[in-house]
Amino acid sequence: MGWLSKIFKGSSHRISEGQYHEKYGDDGVWNEPSNSLDTLSEYENEDIAHAIALSLSEEEQKKAKAIATLEEDEQLARALQESLNADSPPRENGHAYQPVPFLFSSGSRICAGCNTEIGHGRFLSCMDAYWHPECFRCHACNQPISDYEFSMSGNYPYHKSCYKELYHPKCDVCKQFIPTNMNGLIEYRAHPFWMQKYCPSHEMDGTPRCCSCERMEPRDIKYVTLDDGRKLCLECLDSAIMDTSECQPLYLDIQEFYEGLNMKIEQQVPLLLVERQALNEAMEGEKNGHHHLPETRGLCLSEEQTVSTILRRPRIGAGNKIMNMITEPYRLTRRCEVTAILILYGLPRLLTGSILAHEMMHAWLRLKGYRSLSQEVEEGICQVLAHMWLDSEIISGSGSNVASTSSSSLASTSSKKGSRSQFERKLGDFFKHQIESDTSPAYGDGFRAGNQAVLRYGLRPTLDHIKLTGTFPC
Repeated sequence: MGWLSKIFKGSSHRISEGQYHEKYGDDGVWNEPSNSLDTLSEYENEDIAHAIALSLSEEEQKKAKAIATLEEDEQLARALQESLNADSPPRENGHAYQPVPFLFSSGSRICAGCNTEIGHGRFLSCMDAYWHPECFRCHACNQPISDYEFSMSGNYPYHKSCYKELYHPKCDVCKQFIPTNMNGLIEYRAHPFWMQKYCPSHEMDGTPRCCSCERMEPRDIKYVTLDDGRKLCLECLDSAIMDTSECQPLYLDIQEFYEGLNMKIEQQVPLLLVERQALNEAMEGEKNGHHHLPETRGLCLSEEQTVSTILRRPRIGAGNKIMNMITEPYRLTRRCEVTAILILYGLPRLLTGSILAHEMMHAWLRLKGYRSLSQEVEEGICQVLAHMWLDSEIISGSGSNVASTSSSSLASTSSKKGSRSQFERKLGDFFKHQIESDTSPAYGDGFRAGNQAVLRYGLRPTLDHIKLTGTFPC
């Protein structure tokens, strides 16, 4: 983008030297008779002298007017030149651009806009061409540009306001033009997956993010506030699973997914949907186990505990806040190496499913006697199974029958029909992206090492190698 200068040049009329000059003699105005003035009467001589005096007086007046007009044009020229010099030179593509003022058109220049002769009138000299003032138009709104400065994109001129509307990025949060920084450059933040653009200030002004998709809350849309303070965008809310009974069909689907991998879990492990506080309390009561910080969203328990589980889907009340959360205590008894799987409530189906697939792999490893694995190996292979499940869901496009005890969301209906909305498919890709781009040593590096081994050797040989050596095959 370059800022160029535009001024009106030329005069509305043309003045040529001698335009008002009158000649006397053979072809002059006054043809003298052959007789001399001496032969005329004194009266006649006085009349002729008076006529000549009047003629000379008119001539002088016309000359004086011409000189005055010329002086006015010279003053106009000086004023335009001083105006041009008073401001800093405009810039085009980062280089100074100084248009040459042509104050008087010769009538031979061709307008770059209409391709006709400019003639004797005002014209513009910019972009290495000449223009009628009415022909120099904005490429966006097609209205004449009469401002001193205008913007360029490619070879097209724009009003500064039109250019800003078209090319200056707007914040997806506050919907305003993203301001320039102290260096005059446009600086903004962008989500690496969703490419949501926003002002840097929103990272510090308390603007909430969706706890599922991580997008910032726009000013014109209010996210749902869960009872633990988490925010959920309306699109993620469409397929959110809110209570334990809603999650059971998804649990059956993932059990079938494991059976398809010849990794059936024979024991009946309870699955409970819980609030954040209950999940944290259960995590503290667990003697062993690996947890994904900074926030745990799933847990595979091995100890006997009493856990508060969500009995009924809460409703959304005033201010988009969750209301009437109904819970009940659930006593976990140890019948095998795994007592229960806990999942944080209020997350979309695909995220809930990927967390559940991850925790079920923890259960499978414990039930199959995989002991004393390093965090990188255990969490890594669990992330591989979560990634595989997401991949299968996205490829198949067949949703599970997410049961709902209430007509709470459109996604419950769409999932029953086996359909997948465009956003939900995109959301699945985002959850895969989260797993793939995780930077933590256990969950990120562990996943990449485990996934590479599974792609090279297959899942079963990789698991056999892990059981034998406690490491991924190289």
